[in-house]
Formats: sequence, C-alpha cells, structure tokens
Amino acid sequence: MRFFLVDDDDSIRMILSDIIENEQFGEIVGEASDGSEIDIELLAKKKVDILLIDLLMPHRDGLETIRAITPDFTGKIVMLSQVEIKELIGEAYSLGIDYYILKPINKLEVINVLKKVSERIILENSIHNFQASLRQINSLQSMKGEERPLVKDKSIRFQTECQGILAELGILSEGGHKDIIDILEILFESSDDTYSTIPSLKLLFEQAAQKNGNARDELQKEVKASEQRVRRAIHHSLNHIAALGLDDYTNPIFEQYAAKFFDFSQVRLKMYELKLGYQVENQVPRINIKKFIQALYWEVLKQMEA
Repeated sequence: MRFFLVDDDDSIRMILSDIIENEQFGEIVGEASDGSEIDIELLAKKKVDILLIDLLMPHRDGLETIRAITPDFTGKIVMLSQVEIKELIGEAYSLGIDYYILKPINKLEVINVLKKVSERIILENSIHNFQASLRQINSLQSMKGEERPLVKDKSIRFQTECQGILAELGILSEGGHKDIIDILEILFESSDDTYSTIPSLKLLFEQAAQKNGNARDELQKEVKASEQRVRRAIHHSLNHIAALGLDDYTNPIFEQYAAKFFDFSQVRLKMYELKLGYQVENQVPRINIKKFIQALYWEVLKQMEA
C-alpha cells in the first residue's frame, strides 16, 4: 500500500510513519504539513492508496482538503483529530472518509484501522479483477458464439465471496486465510449437497496440503502448520468481532456473525477480557474450528445465492 500523510505536527507524522513501516503496511510516498500543500494531481502522481489527514490545520483544514480532492481521489481516507464534536465527525464521514481516529494516537487503534483499510482495498481489487475477468470471458465467448462457462464463473465468484467475508471477519491479511480458502474450495469442488455435514478436519487439512503439492514425507508437518495458522486466524477473528461488539453492540457485522461463527458465551468472554485489558485466569476464550469452517462455507454459499 502507498501512504500519504498530512498533519501539521511533525511528531504525529513520525509516529504514523514508524507504525506503517514497522508493521509493514506499505511505503510512505509523501508528507505535507497542511492541506493546502496537496491536490488531486499530486495524489494521482504518487499513486496514493491511503491518505491519512488531520482535521485541524492552519491554512486549509482536513474537511476543506477532502472537498477539494473528491470525487476524483479513489483511495481511502483516514482522518485524525482531537475534536470529538459529533457534527464535525458526521460531516467528515459524509464527505467520504473511511475511518476517524481520535488523538492522542493509540498505536493499537492505528494498526487495527490500517489493517481494515488495507483489507478493504485488497477485497475491492479482487472484486475488480473478478469483474474484469468475467467481462473478458464473456467477450471471448460472445465472439465465438458460445455460452458462458458457468462452472468457472462460479469458482471465481466463490473465491471472491470467501475473501469478502474473511475481510469482514478481520482476517483477510492473516497468515491462515489462504489455508481457510483452500479448505472451502475443497468443500465447494467436492460436495453436491450444500447442507451436508463437512468431513473431518484432519481429512480436510490433508487434502489441502496435497492440493498445494506437498510431498508425502512433508504432509503431516504441513498439516500441523496449517492447523496452527487457521487456529491463530480464527482467534484473531474472535478478537476482531468482540472488539466490534464492545464498541457498538448494534454493529451489523457483530450482529450478523458473532453467534454464527462462534459460541456466543466465548464472544462475551473475549469482550470482557478486552474491556478489562487483561486475560482472566482460567477463563481463556475457546474456538471451534469445525463450527467456524462449516458456518463460513454455508455463509459463502448463501452470499452466492443472494
């Protein structure tokens, strides 16, 4: 990802730069100390994916700057400010910002927001590529007077829906997301009954390892590594969903997915843990990998039918 930072406080820009570089979110392609120093031509030249901009600046503030660059700027906008006035925050969102971060800067909040924004860009790019592929396929088939290859279309659509839901679950950039998609594709390719009980996890992990070309003597090692990656990703998703519910119990993603992918008692335990700021002894939130995989598979099929 390519970032551009706009803030009249040098220390804030330095903190943001350190977070972006240390967390390997991407590269800083430009900085400015005031909104008057940037325009749509500069952002286009720098190929900016994510603009982080302060609200209050001496010459041209964040709101005026956003008005000046939209709707031509196609990247994502994250606004930072000490201001908590609801009317100003509401105006910022109405102008098209994606997130609003309150100062003083909280490193974990910035990391969480930038991860979400990056995942959204990845998802949108995937959807764009999917649509471009379909247009190309349809064009070629139309020239040949043939029907669309529905099986291939469904496979691409399945992958796209998987990525979309994983993004909402907060794990599209986690190491285990590829393992999860591999398992779901195995289910999609082999099952005629969409509501049948999924096979054992051991079998699914072995099939995924074989699908990726692992040698027989490396198979079990890769199965264990894959299971660990998936487990970590699902734990991260639990943390993400619980955080959404803690911020806003009516959050649509929380309402839709909390009880569907997890035992809700474990979600509440994680929320309690996040609220306290530490883990309660002998009360470690648990996950059910098989329930998560099966719920995710059915949710993807449901989205495809919508």
